[in-house]
Amino acid sequence: MSPTTLPAGLEHGHVTFLGAGPGDPGLLTLRAVEALANADVLVAEHEVLDVVRTHARSSVAVVHTETGASPDRLPGTPPPPTLVDGTSKSVEVPAVRDAAHLVMEAARGGRRVVRAVSGDPGLDAYAAEEMLACAAAGVPFEVVPGVATAVGVPAYAGVPLRDAQGADVRFVDARTASDRCWTEVGASDGTVVVSTTLDAVGAAAGELVSAGRKPDTPMTVTVAGTTTRQRTWTATLGTIAQTLKQAKVLPSPEGGRPVIAVVGERSAPAQRDQLAWFESKPLFGWKVLVPRTKEQAASLSDQLRSYGAVPHEVPTIAVEPPRTPQQMERAVKGLVTGRYEWIAFTSVNAVKAVREKFEEYGLDARAFAGIKVAAVGEQTAKALIAFGVKPDLVPSGEQSAAGLLEDWPPYDPVFDPIDRVFLPRADIATETLVAGLIELGWEVDDVTAYRTVRASPPPAETREAIKGGGFDAVLFTSSSTVRNLVGIAGKPHNVTVIACIGPATAKTAEEHGLRVDVMAPEPSVHKLAEALADFGMKRRAAALAAGDAVTRPSERRPGARRRRAT
Repeated sequence: MSPTTLPAGLEHGHVTFLGAGPGDPGLLTLRAVEALANADVLVAEHEVLDVVRTHARSSVAVVHTETGASPDRLPGTPPPPTLVDGTSKSVEVPAVRDAAHLVMEAARGGRRVVRAVSGDPGLDAYAAEEMLACAAAGVPFEVVPGVATAVGVPAYAGVPLRDAQGADVRFVDARTASDRCWTEVGASDGTVVVSTTLDAVGAAAGELVSAGRKPDTPMTVTVAGTTTRQRTWTATLGTIAQTLKQAKVLPSPEGGRPVIAVVGERSAPAQRDQLAWFESKPLFGWKVLVPRTKEQAASLSDQLRSYGAVPHEVPTIAVEPPRTPQQMERAVKGLVTGRYEWIAFTSVNAVKAVREKFEEYGLDARAFAGIKVAAVGEQTAKALIAFGVKPDLVPSGEQSAAGLLEDWPPYDPVFDPIDRVFLPRADIATETLVAGLIELGWEVDDVTAYRTVRASPPPAETREAIKGGGFDAVLFTSSSTVRNLVGIAGKPHNVTVIACIGPATAKTAEEHGLRVDVMAPEPSVHKLAEALADFGMKRRAAALAAGDAVTRPSERRPGARRRRAT
């Protein structure tokens, strides 16, 4: 494009051209995360918005670009710049793309702008035009490289691009490649990485054959690369079109992301079978329903993602204040006046309830001075630490009321000046902890800090997926999650794998007509996720041993019913 001169008086900001990688959010660089955290304005391609938005401040102004469409103007910014001659006549700025206009508008007023593109700005995008616009206007900019799509996708597909001999590697964008380009890569015997579209894979293979490559040259094609929707097919230049047709491959849901094809001996089937680490994860592509809020399910969802799953959080309970707040108010005042030796938190919600009550009274973590604090598990302990309180006791074994009691010291009148424990809990909490503390010699103020009620039903599409077999598995973490999920969304389909945290939860699931496929070896949500991953691994191994295709539970034949265990 031609350099563009902007009107005088423009206050220059700073622009960071940032590569967001090929799709996996974990491939963002540390420098990219730092730049996003400091951004005032985020200008992003639609397909990478979810990847980068998480790392930006809540106050950041977000605008996404759409190919072929004029983006909405930032609130409070002027229209795209025009040149003004000596007679004040407006003249259209030539050859300036909408994205360049948008970046320049966002840079006004000294704002820090991050321009995020998929892959790498230098290899995958046409960011050079926007960089030239910044240079012409005197706007300082920097480039944060990302993992290029043509490099990252083959790595996730198990196709290394080079061997110990350092074979030649050529990169081709089939959407813009000239006849001369095809001729050059066809004459080479090295690896060729082709960025193309799904409906043009066959044509790209034909171009390479016409340019001199043998029809029996191995070729892999990967769609939705580095995401849990990734799928890879291995064939040859001469057979890839028929392979994709027989597989009834539909266009990738990734929209703007290209299909990556690798041509050469490095993509031979025997080698890829050994190196396809990503698609062989135990729960690869499984859509797993987690009956918790996003906040409660954060670490569990991260664990499921590490197994290749796609967690979908659906809260089955909602938390509300107690009907009569006086009991909680008296307990908090007693906490301040020295009524208690211990306070025990059995959930993140209990921490939140006490924290909110503290804020009502203008108190903070200093009110816990001189009081011993117990947490039932790691997640509750993390919530306390975020509040500014380091717990004195966290179970060394099982993270439950029983595990807490195993480590809880008995009351000793010599060493314990006060014999009372403050226990803020839900209205439906069990009596296990109270009974155990009393047996250890403690007096317990069992206080209702919050009420748990059935959550509102999830969106209609989620309910339909639950009942229609759209989920591959559901994790039940308590009997109430079984009852509440069935109550607000209906019974999971019979092809859905049912995983329960323990015998009591499994019994409730069976009472609701569900077959339990997986049970945690101990009552821990993380052990439950591990058990589901082990189930998925064994299921995959059995399919491969039988010579069958590896499928997800939701891909079973519609109407197929599972035999109930005897």
